[in-house]
Amino acid sequence: MQKIKKGDEVIVIAGKDKGRRGSVQRVLDKGMMLIVEGINTAKKHMRANPNTGDKGGIVIKTCPIHRSNVMLYDQASGKGARVGVRTLQEGKNVRYFKSTDEVIDV
Repeated sequence: MQKIKKGDEVIVIAGKDKGRRGSVQRVLDKGMMLIVEGINTAKKHMRANPNTGDKGGIVIKTCPIHRSNVMLYDQASGKGARVGVRTLQEGKNVRYFKSTDEVIDV
């Protein structure tokens, strides 16, 4: 089971965007790389192409960030928290915050 999934809110703990929060838009590379909204952006200079109708200019592109540089954001404590996986009595795996022992998804 993946500890960070699409739609989760994460906080960046390392890199140029340290301290910023965003939601996960996409999970790449078997869960190793994440695309987080508004995090790790780069400007790409695009040349105009009249054949396809593309306008030239500077495009802001969101680049992937490694999962080791983010933590799942805990709304209750207001900071990042480590995540664990536990199996319920029904046999279902669920994620939980290790600091507060609170189940994330039921």
